[in-house]
Amino acid sequence: MASRRKTTVRKTTPEPCPDCRGGQTSESFQVGGRRKRVSDDRQEALCLTCLGTGQSPV
Repeated sequence: MASRRKTTVRKTTPEPCPDCRGGQTSESFQVGGRRKRVSDDRQEALCLTCLGTGQSPV
């Protein structure tokens, strides 16, 4: 019985996410008690498009 020839599957490199380009985004946040004011600082957050993987969703 002859053995079957195995075919190789090429792995393509995934495209980066168009929104974050790496998995995380930075956004401003609000501080204060009653009068919420926007801080000059930024904080890191997960990208909601790719959920932090950095790869473009298919």
